[in-house]
Amino acid sequence: MITAVSTADAPGAVGPYSQAIKTGNLLFVFGQLPIDPATGEFNSDDVVKQAEQCLKNMAAIAKEAGTELSKTVKTTVLLTSLGDFAEVNQVYAEFFSEPFPARACYEVKALSKGAKVEIEAVIAVG
Repeated sequence: MITAVSTADAPGAVGPYSQAIKTGNLLFVFGQLPIDPATGEFNSDDVVKQAEQCLKNMAAIAKEAGTELSKTVKTTVLLTSLGDFAEVNQVYAEFFSEPFPARACYEVKALSKGAKVEIEAVIAVG
C-alpha cells in the first residue's frame, strides 16, 4: 500500500508530488528546501542554517509518519557549491549518529527558489 504523508510542520508540496510517501516499512521524503514552515520563506542565506532547516523539516515529516531521523537509511544532499561540503557535514552530524545513513552528495548548478542546499531521504518505519 502507498500512503501520502503530510504535516503542517514542514513546507507543503508546491507541485504534483507529496511531502513523503510511505510504502511498506519505508518512508520516501521529498527533497527538503530550507523553508521555515511558519513563514513559507527561507530561514537564512547561510548554508549551515539552510541545511539545519532542511533536516528539521525532514524530522517533522518523519515524526508525522511515526518514525524518526535515527532510522534514516539513505540521504541525498544537493549543494550549489561543493565548497560548502565540510560546513554542511558539521550540521548533518548533529542530526545523525552511527550507524550513519548511506549518502550521496552532488553539486548542482541551481536549486529551486535559489536554495544553497536540498536534502531528501529514505527512512525506515516501524
